[in-house]
Amino acid sequence: VHNRFYIIIFLIELFLDKSWVLWKKLLKESNIGGPIRFFCYRNSSGNKIRQVYHLKKLSESTTVNLKEIKNVIEIGGGYGCMPLVFNKINKDVNYYIFDTKEVCLLQYYYLKSHNLSVSCGMKGKKISLISDIEEFKKIKMINKEHSLIISNWAFSEIPISLRKKIEVIILDFELILMSFQSTFENINNKIYFNKFSKKFHKNFKIKFLYIKAMNFLNPNKHFYFILYK
Repeated sequence: VHNRFYIIIFLIELFLDKSWVLWKKLLKESNIGGPIRFFCYRNSSGNKIRQVYHLKKLSESTTVNLKEIKNVIEIGGGYGCMPLVFNKINKDVNYYIFDTKEVCLLQYYYLKSHNLSVSCGMKGKKISLISDIEEFKKIKMINKEHSLIISNWAFSEIPISLRKKIEVIILDFELILMSFQSTFENINNKIYFNKFSKKFHKNFKIKFLYIKAMNFLNPNKHFYFILYK
């Protein structure tokens, strides 16, 4: 991400939004990991701006109040940027990341460096890093009314066989934000997410949003999949 030009459009939208005071707070970047600062907004990085923009789109597309979310389950957490963002929204939020073991170790280092309560596995810490699918199934016991499932591109870039295992776990949740590109390797994600949307209860509202800024001159189009009750 770093200094890609489409991040400027994300930043302008955040700046012009009525919740700019909140977004500005969330955009502030730390020095841990030596992040590359965004060239026209040195207080943040390209990746942090994009992460916050995802939450802006969720907030404006649903009736959800981000401060009322009590549990966040992220599928594919990168180096751990989003739990740090949510910690600024609500320090009491419980955060769960499902990822590969090696990436969970990177997340542990990054989040621990911010003095956050984090553990590898579900051990009662505020942030749980999970790499085993059987352990990940335990999130079905979480209160789903104030919980968010989030996955930015990761869910759409894993094999269909693993997606089906995860589907069974998350189908009961009432708030989902996922971003995806129309195709990944030999998978048509537009067809997949259309079928995926039909597996939820009819009372849920589903939106597919075209991410215009990311799609300029990019033949592989990007979208948000948003589900809420």
